Amino acid sequence: MSTPVIEVTDLSKRFVIRKEKSLKERLVNFGRSNQHKDDFWALRDIDLSISSGSTVGLIGPNGSGKSTLLKMIGGILQPTTGEVRLRGRLAALLELGAGFHPDLTGRENVYLNASILGLSRVQTDQHFDAIVDFSGIERFIDTQVKFYSSGMYVRLAFAVAVHVDPDILLVDEVLAVGDEPFQRKCMDRIRGFQHDGRTIVLVTHSLDTVADLCDRAIVLESGRVIADGEPRDSLRTLRSEFEQTRQEDLERLRVKVQAEDARPELVVVESVVALGPSGLPVESVSPGDPLTVEMTIRASEPFDEGVLGVGIESSLGVSVFGTNTKLLGVRVPTVHGTAKYRFQFSDLALGEGSYTLHGAVASASGTELHRLSQGAHIEVKGDGRTVGYLSAAASFATH
Repeated sequence: MSTPVIEVTDLSKRFVIRKEKSLKERLVNFGRSNQHKDDFWALRDIDLSISSGSTVGLIGPNGSGKSTLLKMIGGILQPTTGEVRLRGRLAALLELGAGFHPDLTGRENVYLNASILGLSRVQTDQHFDAIVDFSGIERFIDTQVKFYSSGMYVRLAFAVAVHVDPDILLVDEVLAVGDEPFQRKCMDRIRGFQHDGRTIVLVTHSLDTVADLCDRAIVLESGRVIADGEPRDSLRTLRSEFEQTRQEDLERLRVKVQAEDARPELVVVESVVALGPSGLPVESVSPGDPLTVEMTIRASEPFDEGVLGVGIESSLGVSVFGTNTKLLGVRVPTVHGTAKYRFQFSDLALGEGSYTLHGAVASASGTELHRLSQGAHIEVKGDGRTVGYLSAAASFATH
């Protein structure tokens, strides 16, 4: 049985939001300050136990309390109620440049940061060359860090954190700042930590990273835990919350457009609907299921030689698939009024996850005239045996 290395008990964090906008207002309202401030509870009644050797993803919408919880675990913030207990040496990457002094050089900050994380000068001497080599900024190691780019900050901070031999590594979204080769290097090091049995807690908006890297995912919303378990189950809970928010945003947009009484465009995509094999709308499919995307377009005057297209995006807006009538070698007949068209896909091998569909119409020259973004939503539910945007039959054999 694994030993808990992080224990969070009845943890809550309150911030005071003051309404005064200046020092003068604070002085004038002194003695009546309770009337000019609000309490904001970033976390409420959090109970967690994280075992040694596990990799845990903290996920949720913006403002849900993920980074606050990570800072509480790292000791950066103190709880309003409850407590956090840790076992072992901890290294944290919580904010860009955290633990660095801007007027010191990179070399001096390595020693400063390492000492904060518990290393002696002799130990830092032993690791210094490896830290600089990993960071890839040897040319600038004797330059004041206030002249560093954001990517250089992250490179040096991560290099120090992973070379202090931590038992627990806390990582916020800062790794998204680095370039792709450095992100790959960081992921390789994190996987090495997993192999060594270290405990990793990371905050990220990349749900694919959570599915690929973590063995547990905790979903926060409005400062409370709403799901805690297998990444696959937690991600479904979060994506369901995102879809509800998306529908609310779309409804507000429709109301706003109607209120503004915008001038009619020449041609618009009115709707995009995902249809199953029965021809009825679907919101959930399995990898490899046939799918039909029905577009409804409306032209206020005769529109000919147009190009219709559809596309599929991930929950983060990454383009996963797209095609159009020009690529398919199909001519669209003249449209005047409202017309429906269908794109049919016989074997859509999407991996498990949440996707949105868009429809677009362009002129013959390729100029896009209108696009209905996030016109439809589908949830692809797999068997949990693969991760990523692509679903493929996989097997393993020894020779």
